[in-house]
Amino acid sequence: MEIRHGINMDRARALFRREQDRFVESMPRSKVLSAQSGQHLLFGVPLHWMNDWSTPFSLYVAAARGARFQDVDGHDYVDFCLGDTGAMFGHAPEPVAEAVAAQTRRGFTTMLPSEDAAWVSAELARRFGLPYWQFAMTATDANRFVIRWARAITGRSKILVFNGCYHGTVDDVFVDLVEGQPRQRDSLLGQVYDLTQYTRVVEFNDLAALDAALAEGDIACVLAEPAMTNIGMVLPEEDYWQQAQAIIRRHGALLAIDETHTISTGPGGYTQAFGLQPDLFVVGKPVAGGVPCAVYGFSAELAAHAQAAKRNAPPGHSGIGTTLTANMLAMAAMRANLAEVMTDAAYAHMIPLAEQLANGLRERIAQRQLPWCVTQIGARTEFQFTPAPPRNGSEAEQILDSELEQIIHLYLLNRGLLITPFHNMMLVCPDTRVEDVQRLLAVFDQCLQELHA
Repeated sequence: MEIRHGINMDRARALFRREQDRFVESMPRSKVLSAQSGQHLLFGVPLHWMNDWSTPFSLYVAAARGARFQDVDGHDYVDFCLGDTGAMFGHAPEPVAEAVAAQTRRGFTTMLPSEDAAWVSAELARRFGLPYWQFAMTATDANRFVIRWARAITGRSKILVFNGCYHGTVDDVFVDLVEGQPRQRDSLLGQVYDLTQYTRVVEFNDLAALDAALAEGDIACVLAEPAMTNIGMVLPEEDYWQQAQAIIRRHGALLAIDETHTISTGPGGYTQAFGLQPDLFVVGKPVAGGVPCAVYGFSAELAAHAQAAKRNAPPGHSGIGTTLTANMLAMAAMRANLAEVMTDAAYAHMIPLAEQLANGLRERIAQRQLPWCVTQIGARTEFQFTPAPPRNGSEAEQILDSELEQIIHLYLLNRGLLITPFHNMMLVCPDTRVEDVQRLLAVFDQCLQELHA
């Protein structure tokens, strides 16, 4: 008998086979659509990572609204994945849906500013504390543009990231620490030059390593999540960011904070909640209520340097921006989302409900005496297969167990509850109800009962 993370894996694998059979029997229409898609979609899905779910074939969605969605076979679900933060404020929030519908009759994109852009930029400055802003289609693009601005402003070529970080699909960030040495990520397809030439990587929460990596004076910017989220949550230790910011400033590097996931912390993100002072700031995914859009902000001092860099550069394409950037549809959606959805009141509902979820998970894990922990950042909660929360990316990676994760995820899915397919992340949105959380906790407890050694 194999026991792993306190779980009888022989029993768990038998449970997984049973749950796969249950899924197949319940999803005839999704099965047909998956077969049809396999004829013309590479890997049978619109994007290859859609195959990374625990299901034997893709689950096809018919409609999604608020905290709920329905599949093409007529099953209803409570959604705690919420597009892995893309729909953090619920699917198709009414103010955003109305704004988008109205804007479709006035035009989609013109490559010129709309009136909404002026309102949105002022609101971003008020909310996040940085006075100047630019737009992008995705957080990946925003992070790519931020790196380019940082290099142009500082004249330095290198960046620094944290091991296990998440900044979308920016090439520069796919460098890991392997046995303490930087190495380009093995899974990265089609990369033709060595990323370690221009990217340094250190462990999160290691101030000495950060100091040493910046000491050569060639780092343009430190690109960081204020808390790591995509390798399993890793929270900063007390006073980490206060000391880290001082080290970064002392070495003349810029600090770029990516809050694409940690915007769950509060209306102004982790940055405003904990008093960070970044030079550059990125938010993507949920900022326009699910409509593709991202934003990045500049401190006043850096904005002046950015404008000078552009004016002093030769004429021609800067490599920053696309023709669809800041399109009128996205601006209308973002204005509605910031004004009426992504509000203080929304967070006042979401964060206490996430705390209720986190405490409920802890209680049920403790009842089974499992060596697991629960981590929370605002509306974002996660359980991890370790007694104490990890303090860096290497520790977080070592406790990942995709086999066990998929077993739990499929068990929940078959009972109308969706959590994120990558690790064990759950979000609540303004439409999530107390009874939804109680239902998740009850089914989670049933799953533990079937798995427990």
